[in-house]
Amino acid sequence: MLTKRDLLRSAALAAIIASTAKSFPLHAQTSADRPGFFKAKDIAEAGFIYGLPIVMNYGVMYEYAVDRNSGQFKAPFNQLKNEPNVFTYKDTAIPTPNSDTPYSFVWMDLRAEPVVLSVPAVDPRRYYSVMLCDGNTYNYGYIGSRATGSEAGDYMVVGPNWKGATPPGIKKVFRSSTQFSVAGYRTQLFNLDDLDNVKKVQAGYKVQTLSTYLKQPGTVAAAAGIDFPKIDKELVKTNFFEYLDFALQFAPAQENEKEMRAQLARIGVGPGKTMNFKDLSIEDKLEIGLGMKEGDRKVDGAVANAGKAVNGWRVSGLPGDSTHYNGDWLMRAAAAKAGIYGNDPAEATYPITRIDSDGQTLDGSKRNYTLTFPPGQQPPVNAFWSLTMYDGKTQLLIENPINRYLINSPMLPNMKTNADGSLTLYIQNKSPGADKEANWLPAPNGTIYLVMRLYWPKAEAPSILPPGEGTWQPPAIARAT
Repeated sequence: MLTKRDLLRSAALAAIIASTAKSFPLHAQTSADRPGFFKAKDIAEAGFIYGLPIVMNYGVMYEYAVDRNSGQFKAPFNQLKNEPNVFTYKDTAIPTPNSDTPYSFVWMDLRAEPVVLSVPAVDPRRYYSVMLCDGNTYNYGYIGSRATGSEAGDYMVVGPNWKGATPPGIKKVFRSSTQFSVAGYRTQLFNLDDLDNVKKVQAGYKVQTLSTYLKQPGTVAAAAGIDFPKIDKELVKTNFFEYLDFALQFAPAQENEKEMRAQLARIGVGPGKTMNFKDLSIEDKLEIGLGMKEGDRKVDGAVANAGKAVNGWRVSGLPGDSTHYNGDWLMRAAAAKAGIYGNDPAEATYPITRIDSDGQTLDGSKRNYTLTFPPGQQPPVNAFWSLTMYDGKTQLLIENPINRYLINSPMLPNMKTNADGSLTLYIQNKSPGADKEANWLPAPNGTIYLVMRLYWPKAEAPSILPPGEGTWQPPAIARAT
């Protein structure tokens, strides 16, 4: 699948060595027009960092809304898909998926007209959110418990060039910077017995085109059909910039992108350029391949060093809107690679770790671990918190004998506390024993990636906000004695 972690490790050099393609000049550029070797490599490196979130997003969109045979298909554009269950190890399209809240998704095609998202009244005790994320992976708006409250309402999502009037009854208008966009709904599940109640909330979510909302169907001409390029992990390794070419045609350049777009055009990348990697000369392939490899290395480094180190955790506020990134393409790429479609820090903050309290790599094949929250010092949130286990290599949920992918605060009544009121979680591959199994978070038989989620974190002390600077800190992962 496109977004598995191993896909994103460039195999460009291997592709270059194995290539027997005929040599062609880069888009028929003359040697005088063509940037020099190191300049082209630098452009490809910067372009990879800039384009990684865009291509990752395209890959998810392709699997969810285009390719009915992908195994991950949800629904066609502008049709809502409610997931009746939380994500499990079988869900592989998105790395680091949330397994706290059943998802609903709608991929919106905003080319012809806006889309209206309607939400029902939701019990204030049940957290929910609708995150709007565009093809640039900018979180450009929220509907839900924190952002708009628990009341029913109609909200309109418009494309980058839309100039129409706002109809009566629309509470707010959200503008996507791209012509395709996703709305990701998260509806809190208290426990497995609560699933039917979640389904009732999901049944109240409604998606309509504006003309249908206004009861004027047929008044808007349909957008032109698109031949979406098929995507898979092997093609992305070599055809990365071809996918970027394709996606950029639906993303009008913002002011802070113009210089980057101009540089990419120098190596034949941009809307309508239809770059074809296999037709490049060996020299051109080497430049592009080396640039991609170095760009990928820098993104990995940015993920590893995001935010601040707090007791072995990295606490950062990577995701956000266009203003939040302000042209920092490395930060945007790191946000996507750490977990594409992550929330803004005010909606959810995500401490992440791969190491224990001694700085050693977490590995379920070698050690057992514990995480202890002192009395009264569990994560301070307005909604709820969780700790989710992922395979350290793929960042996907792992199959385990008790089908438990996380521990969250709604589970606390069924967990055991220590004599002093503290809470210890057992993080290991094998069961810690029947007396401790209620507090067991099963780990893979290999490297571990842990993500803590603090939904709607408290703004007042103690708080994890601002990320990495807050008065509350996640406790370290300790090796079991």
